[in-house]
Amino acid sequence: MNQVLENIITRKSVRSFTDKTIEDDILEQIIKAGIHAPSGMNKQSFRFTIVRNKDKMSRLAKEIATELERDVNTYNFYLPDVLIMVSDETENSNGLADCACALENIFLAAHSLGVGSVWINQLKLICDKPKIRAILDEFEIPASHTVWGMAALGYPKENATVTKERKAVIHYVE
Repeated sequence: MNQVLENIITRKSVRSFTDKTIEDDILEQIIKAGIHAPSGMNKQSFRFTIVRNKDKMSRLAKEIATELERDVNTYNFYLPDVLIMVSDETENSNGLADCACALENIFLAAHSLGVGSVWINQLKLICDKPKIRAILDEFEIPASHTVWGMAALGYPKENATVTKERKAVIHYVE
């Protein structure tokens, strides 16, 4: 099978990470893949905020959990080594799609380099809540941006198994 197709088909969300640190050169390759994602009208207005500080990740997770009325003791982004927050201008009509493309590139690049990943998407609707916005301001995410998704990255604790064959409704129009 073609390497690209194999990477796409075998990638799986990982929700349990080791304590091993992702090497800087590996992380840079993953970020580079995200930067090279397509964007509507080639605006390239998305922004990547890389969080490696566990205390800051934990604080953000607790505030999200509080805002969404989830258990603050268990909501923790699966304790990744790195959290990549992908944001774009709220007024950009292609912002969500652009960030989704960037995140997919990040997930596929991570998988190809032996790094596990999972999409975290709770922030998109609560970026402007005061306590959340205060943390985003601290992370220097522009007030004009929405965080459309985050990639939690780390080395998988156990080998991820490939999911069952995907079922989708496919309809050809001839």
